[in-house]
Amino acid sequence: MLTHYPRDPQPMEGGTTFYFVTDGIKAAFERAREAAGDGNISIHGGATTINQYLAAGLIDELRLRIMPITLGAGTRLFDGVPSLNLEQVESRAAGPITHLTYRVLP
Repeated sequence: MLTHYPRDPQPMEGGTTFYFVTDGIKAAFERAREAAGDGNISIHGGATTINQYLAAGLIDELRLRIMPITLGAGTRLFDGVPSLNLEQVESRAAGPITHLTYRVLP
């Protein structure tokens, strides 16, 4: 997990352990890649985290969950991100939430 403050690893039920990385998105990405081996990795976070990974070109698929609520403030998704070429892969509604999946094209 990407964080600003050092923390001890946190074991979870089921055998998963969360490790906290304080030295940036690339270090966190590399640790996740090592842990996943040939598997996929998933990046979760708020707009600031996602914007950093998008700007660095480290995301190949973007999954958005949209819910119609107004928060009044916050960080906008895609702020500071260079122009992206997105291909919509999936769109579906589930109650008040819309699930959107895009592939990030070169």
